[in-house]
Amino acid sequence: MSEPTYQIDVASIHRAFPPGTDAPPLLLDFAGWLDGRPWGSVGCFDLRGQFSDTAPLFDPSPLRDKFALFMRLPDGSAVGAWYGAGPDNTRPPIVGLGSEGEYDILAPSLEGLIARLAAQGFESAWHDLAPHEDVACETVELAEWLAPRLAAGTAPLEQASTGLPDFRGFADKWSRDREDFWANHTMMAELGWRLAAHLPKGRNPWDATRFEVAIVGKQYQARVLRRGPQSFAEAAVIEPLLRELREEMRRAQPQLGLWYGMAFGLYADGRVMPRFDYDARPTIGDAPADLSEAKADLARAP
Repeated sequence: MSEPTYQIDVASIHRAFPPGTDAPPLLLDFAGWLDGRPWGSVGCFDLRGQFSDTAPLFDPSPLRDKFALFMRLPDGSAVGAWYGAGPDNTRPPIVGLGSEGEYDILAPSLEGLIARLAAQGFESAWHDLAPHEDVACETVELAEWLAPRLAAGTAPLEQASTGLPDFRGFADKWSRDREDFWANHTMMAELGWRLAAHLPKGRNPWDATRFEVAIVGKQYQARVLRRGPQSFAEAAVIEPLLRELREEMRRAQPQLGLWYGMAFGLYADGRVMPRFDYDARPTIGDAPADLSEAKADLARAP
């Protein structure tokens, strides 16, 4: 049985970068070097791009132009370039968004990230970026490949970490601000009121009743996640409100277009905390959403 190799999706890497920003040649060359090599030989990850929508951060969709996430870890963590760090977008720091709430700058540049992989410089919360113990290590080969590609005199691992922006502070502030935004949003307040019959029975502040919504053109579906997705009586009542919310968000952020999926938690105090998906084709009923309806949405909100 052949051993698994790294999953590489160059097209998704290109898409992950903000409009007007090209994927760095070094990253594409690294993808070519990695392609076909045993998974885990220089770290336990895959090179596949993703939008910020799916990153482990609260309400991350509005941050699409601030990140280019090109690496995925087995636990759902994401790694990529952070373009919100300052005015210099030519050498953005590389950050990790951990599935357990870790928000760290992993390297001051892409060169630094690859050099740190080659030096086996990851442990603790980012141990998945170290070679797998059951796979033949190829970090020496990676270091040899990288060396001639570095600018003269560049020593990525020796770059000072002082002066780098506070990514943890940025992520924490973003989450607080977005939680406050939605906690005081009039439509979320009305949604919580209309769904009051579904308030969670638990007393812990993190207890919530989960819902998922799909809207594609004229198609609509809302379900409560209780022993699996279930229909609920108020689904039709909240449809106009959800459609109005969708349009309001399109007007506020036209570059994102219209969302197709919304997941939210209803908490005991009536707060509604949402997350939106602008990219995935949802399932409505037992079938994928109608493409003609999606095209109608795209025609008026590209």
